[in-house]
Amino acid sequence: MLPNLLVQLVNGLADASALFLVAAGLSLIFGVTRIVNFAHGSFYMLGIYVAYSFASRFGASDAGFWLSMLAAALATGILGALVELFVLRRIYQAPELFHLLATFALVLIIRDAALAIWGPQDLFGPRAPHLAGAVELLGHRLPTYDIALIVIGPLVLLLLWYALTHTRWGTLVRAATQDREMLGALGIDQAWLFTGVFFVGAFLAGLGGALQGPRMSANLSLDLETIGNAFVVVVVGGMGSIPGAFIAALLIAEIKALCIGIGHVSLLGVDLSLSRFTLVAEFVVMAVVLVVRPWGLLGRATSAVRAMSVAEAPLKPAGKHLKWLAICVLAVLALAPLAANAFPYMPVLLVEILIAVLFAASLHFIMGPGGMHSFGHAAYFGLGAYGAALFLKVLDLPMEAALVLGPSLAVLGALVFGWFCVRLSGVYLAMLTLAFAQIVWSVVYQWDDVTGGSNGILGLWPSNWLSSPVAYYYLTLACAALGVWLLRRMLFSPLGYAMRASRDSALRAEAIGIDTKRVQWAAFVIASLFCGLAGSLYAFSKGTISPEVISVSRSVDGLVMVLLGGIQTLTGPVAGAALFTWLQDAVARQTDYWQALLGAAILLLVIAFPQGIVGFVRERFERDDSNEAGHRQATGGGR
Repeated sequence: MLPNLLVQLVNGLADASALFLVAAGLSLIFGVTRIVNFAHGSFYMLGIYVAYSFASRFGASDAGFWLSMLAAALATGILGALVELFVLRRIYQAPELFHLLATFALVLIIRDAALAIWGPQDLFGPRAPHLAGAVELLGHRLPTYDIALIVIGPLVLLLLWYALTHTRWGTLVRAATQDREMLGALGIDQAWLFTGVFFVGAFLAGLGGALQGPRMSANLSLDLETIGNAFVVVVVGGMGSIPGAFIAALLIAEIKALCIGIGHVSLLGVDLSLSRFTLVAEFVVMAVVLVVRPWGLLGRATSAVRAMSVAEAPLKPAGKHLKWLAICVLAVLALAPLAANAFPYMPVLLVEILIAVLFAASLHFIMGPGGMHSFGHAAYFGLGAYGAALFLKVLDLPMEAALVLGPSLAVLGALVFGWFCVRLSGVYLAMLTLAFAQIVWSVVYQWDDVTGGSNGILGLWPSNWLSSPVAYYYLTLACAALGVWLLRRMLFSPLGYAMRASRDSALRAEAIGIDTKRVQWAAFVIASLFCGLAGSLYAFSKGTISPEVISVSRSVDGLVMVLLGGIQTLTGPVAGAALFTWLQDAVARQTDYWQALLGAAILLLVIAFPQGIVGFVRERFERDDSNEAGHRQATGGGR
């Protein structure tokens, strides 16, 4: 067993090199530009695809193969520079979370572009010439190409270290990481520095992808898979620390290799499969590191409190016009089923929209007024869905009781996870929520006896009196309307004021006697309750659930809904969820490349309305009211 374990550890070094290349680029980009670049995984995916095209044609010789790898990385780097130049440069002044929304739109566009160019099938690139064989190591065969990767990783680390410590570009990068505002005050052209950093970051991601071509297939799911792992490495190592990223990549890759090498272990008479732990090992490592050392292994303590959004204007109760608008919207929704004969699909679509509205409103509750940004809110949506399913199937409770009790599982999860999450802030808080969500996903995915594993749970139908789409629509409408109203009411309660005080200035809030951590923990649990309710409604609307309800993509969908509508408004998540769900459905029925069209629509909306759609409308009304008041004062009309 020991020789096999040692060979697996050596294999882990090759995986660590590939992981480091992607994470190093992401760390550079975040350290200088403060952009949470969701499209970084797409650059990695493009690196594999472009390398496949080059190597398939020119990779027969050693020179041709390695030049193909560099050409793929160079092409990816140029694309990254163009993205910064023509897209991100237009929205640098927007709140930082809107950069996440823009880069997510790029993920959708790049994925469909790859689908159009290379097709949906997996593509296997050619082997590296003279490195296609294997060497004997302790009686096991170790691929020669893996040894080459083990050398390339540290070599890139040395080159980056030299560039950052012995060149003027590196000096500017380190200065921008420490104090970007001061760098601008000294007259340095930050715009071209940002473009250069994006080029290098995308180049490294493309190189990491290209070098994986001989080891794995190019496929369209690599973007989100890779970005999750890259975020983990960057956060564990410390945001902006290249050596930290290298150490974190080594740590995570070797833990995975150790689990594969050991295979099974018996604990208290229970046989545990450690190989399954590899699905979530990196997120467990990140959760442990962030709980013990919130700023990462080599990060600085001050970076743990970096905010991810600008200060928000005070919330105002709904005015007369908004109340009348809400009544009219509810009246239209109540009468909408009358058109079900002409549009049979409409009640089903409206149910999806209402569930999305409740999901987005619960996320906004902690993100906007609470100031806690979550990348893993789908965990509570999924826990609510699985809670309802288990109460129905395992405990054999009526559907109505399962619907009501399902969110209790989400609340239980939030009580545990929230206790740790509220001790962090900024991007570290967001990444810890992602880690817990992935842990929940791993448990659901692998616990076949209870959750059905990858197959999920089937046969989750409503009671007879709710069996028609119209009847279930009215139930969903009642739950969503009540949930949104209660969330809004709580924001103007003592808890809501304490939440906003804790968000705006934790030190001042604590000075006047507010227990900020307890307030944030309570907000976390309340948000999970309504999110779990949305999950329960979703389970019975679909009749089946699978681990997909806890996926990263669903959490990102929630972020998109909130940011699209406007995080600084209470109506924003409602409008954003409705628009995003409708766009997703309408575009998906028009073309196979619906993700690209959806991404383009989101990107245009972000550029046109960086404060969100509802935020833009509110600003226009406030500006018109201000201009009218000024005109009256100037003409004496206000007397």
